[in-house]
Amino acid sequence: MDEMRPSSGAAAHLGLASLFPPGLQAIYGECRRLYPDQANPLQVTAIVKYWLGGPDPLDYISMYRNMGCPGQDVPEHWHYVSLGLSDLYGDNRVHEFTGVEGPSGFGFELTFRLRREAGETAPPTWPAELMQGLARYVFQSENTFCSGDHISWHSPLDNSESRIQHMLLTEDPQMLPVQTPFGLVSFLQIVGVCTEELQAAQQWNGQGILDLLRGVHIAGGPWLITDMRRGETIFDVDPHLQQERVDKGIETDGSNLSGVSAKCAWDDLSRPPEDEDDSRSICIGSQPRRLSDKDTEQIREALRKGLEINSKSVLPPISSQRHSHDRPQSRKDSLESESSAAIVPHELVRTRQLESVHLKFNQESGTLLPLCLRGRLLHGRHFTYKSINGDTAITFVSTGVEGAFATEEHPYAAHGPWLQILLTEEFADQMLADIQDLCTSEMSKLPKEYSWPDKKLKISVLPDTVFDSPLQ
Repeated sequence: MDEMRPSSGAAAHLGLASLFPPGLQAIYGECRRLYPDQANPLQVTAIVKYWLGGPDPLDYISMYRNMGCPGQDVPEHWHYVSLGLSDLYGDNRVHEFTGVEGPSGFGFELTFRLRREAGETAPPTWPAELMQGLARYVFQSENTFCSGDHISWHSPLDNSESRIQHMLLTEDPQMLPVQTPFGLVSFLQIVGVCTEELQAAQQWNGQGILDLLRGVHIAGGPWLITDMRRGETIFDVDPHLQQERVDKGIETDGSNLSGVSAKCAWDDLSRPPEDEDDSRSICIGSQPRRLSDKDTEQIREALRKGLEINSKSVLPPISSQRHSHDRPQSRKDSLESESSAAIVPHELVRTRQLESVHLKFNQESGTLLPLCLRGRLLHGRHFTYKSINGDTAITFVSTGVEGAFATEEHPYAAHGPWLQILLTEEFADQMLADIQDLCTSEMSKLPKEYSWPDKKLKISVLPDTVFDSPLQ
C-alpha cells in the first residue's frame, strides 16, 4: 500500500471552494452538516493519487470525532468517511461521467465507526488502510457493494489479536445520500464482525444479522459501532439467537448465499469420454479441459441472466492484504444470477445429458450441502460451487428455476466442465435427511460417502489433501 499521511482537511480550503472539485464539495457539505464544529478534520491522504499511477483509489479519508448519543446508548466513537469511490472531479480522470441521473462513479462512499478508547485524543489510522483495501477490490473487480453484503477478511481488521475479523455493510445511520453534479452518492458503513456472525450472515442473510447486532449493545448497538476489543459474539451473549432467529430465518426466508468458491470436482460415471472435446470426467489433480473464451462467457452469461433468484447476489469472499496474491473473484466471473430472463444456449455449447454422476467436495464445501438444500433448493432457488482450480462448476437447481439446462427428464446435464443437477423437492428432502451428519462439528472421519443408486448419484466428502495432490 502506498504511504499515507494525516493532513488537515477541507477547512483549510473552505475559502477556496471554487477550487474544489464539485463532487468533493458535495460530500464535504454532508460532512459539515453532521460536524459543523469540525470544519478541519484530520484526513489520511494518498501521497500519489490513483489517477497519477498510485496504488490507492481513495484520494482522502476524513476522520471525525462523534460524541455518540447517550439517549440511545450510543458510545463516543471515531467516524471515517472515504472520498474516491464516487466521481469527485467529473473530468473522466478516474470515473466515466454517465450523467446526473445515475450513480456518481461507483455510486457510494465507505464509512466506518470505531469505538473511541479512553484517553484517545486522535483517531487510529488503520481503518484508512482497510478502506483502501476494499476500494482496491471495487476498482479491480468493478463490483459495487450493497447494504447487507458480507466480506470475508480472515484477519483481525487492525492486525491485532481481535476476534473482529470480517465485515458486513449497511447504510450509514447518519449520513444521507448526496446528489452531486456527477450523480448520486450513498454512504455504506463497514461493520466489524466475528467469524460466527459472518457465517450466520452467509447462511441466512446480512440484513438479518445486522438487525441482531443492533439489538446487542456490545456488538454495535443501533449505530453499529465496531469495538475491536469485543470478545463475545452475539451468540455468546444470547445463545437462543442462533436457533430462534437464524435457523428459523433460514427455514422461513431461505438463504441469500447462492454460491461459493470451493474445492470440488465431478465425474460422469455413465461412460468414459469419447473424444478430446467431450469433457465427461473432471478429475482432481489433472489439467481440466478449458472452455473457449466464447463458450465460457456464454456459460457465465447464462448464470448471470438465466437462473431465477429471489434475493440479491452475495459478495464473494475477499482476501485480506496478507493474501493479496489471491485476487478476489469478480462478481462478473461468479456463478450467480441477477435476473430471471430465460436463456437460449449458444449453438456451439453442447448440452450433454448424463446418466450417472459422482460429486466430490472437501469438508468445508460438504458442510454447506444441507444449507444448499434447506436454504436454497427447497425455496425454489439454486446454489453453485465454483472450483478454485480451473473452470469446474457444480450448480444445484430446483424445479422452479427458469433457464436451467438440466430438466426433470434429464436431471444431470453439462456444458463442458459446468454441471447442473436438478433435484425435485421430494429428492431434496430425502437427501437432506440422509446427509444430516454433515451439520455436526464432529465430522472428522473422512472420506464420507453418500449414494442414491436409484437416482444414480454419488457424493463423496474428501480430505483437502486429495484436492491439493497432483494425482488423484
